[in-house]
Amino acid sequence: MLVKDLLENHKTTFSFEFFPPKEDAAADRLLQTISNLMPLGPSYVSVTYGAGGTTRDRTHDLVLRIREQTNITVVSHLTCVGSSRADIHSILEKYQDAGIQNILALRGDPPQCQENYVQPADGFAYAADLVSYIKKHFPEMCVGVAGFPEGHPSTPNRLQEIDYLKAKVDAGADYIVTQLFFENRDFYDYCERCELAGIHVPNIAGIMPVSTKSGLIRTAELAGGARIPARLLKSVYRAENDEYVEKVGIHWATEQIRDLLDHDVRGIQFFTLNSSEATLEIYKSLGVRDSTQLR
Repeated sequence: MLVKDLLENHKTTFSFEFFPPKEDAAADRLLQTISNLMPLGPSYVSVTYGAGGTTRDRTHDLVLRIREQTNITVVSHLTCVGSSRADIHSILEKYQDAGIQNILALRGDPPQCQENYVQPADGFAYAADLVSYIKKHFPEMCVGVAGFPEGHPSTPNRLQEIDYLKAKVDAGADYIVTQLFFENRDFYDYCERCELAGIHVPNIAGIMPVSTKSGLIRTAELAGGARIPARLLKSVYRAENDEYVEKVGIHWATEQIRDLLDHDVRGIQFFTLNSSEATLEIYKSLGVRDSTQLR
């Protein structure tokens, strides 16, 4: 199904995000993780790209394997960085032929090893351009884009940031998935600013449970400076070891989700980090067996 149809048919959608492993053995383990999560009844799953499109081929392979081996709707991330229009068109044709109809269109991060990266002249400079191209040449596809409740690291002007998001929606984006956040008030404020800007497509909240102290620091760096609430930091610092840090992260994420559900959020996306344990524990903490009890 198209994600936009899932959003229309359910009060709240629940999705799981995975990243493509760099080794074949890890890819097999990931498929087992996905299998472990399927009893939770997710609305769909999504598969990411690495920075600069470094995992592009593995992303495509994993998307196709999920499509072939499960009956779950799958969303493939697709980035502008490192790809020409011909590259993008070829990828979209392959997806279309394989029955993949859902794309998350992103600008993407430049390769970390290239300080002065220059986008190919025949490529797309912005996600809005990619959205427009998909909608023009593959109009039957559903396209999602990214939103940033705490702001985009390269756009300190928050008003301009919302203007950029509006441009993606005006280009044809069907829904928005947000970057992770740890304070729901940041998400609610962001949603209000979307409304003020005339952005009315559904916003799906991105939630990632903390699992280790080092992972929390790394998350802040990779997310472009995600704001870590002092209350969460105190709990993490009090934890004796990473086993207890994981319990803190599961509790925090559970309370975030409980509050989001009380505020009728349109969708929740779990950033699983290719592990099933935290997500399974969150569902148990919510007192449910599967997503149908939360919709």
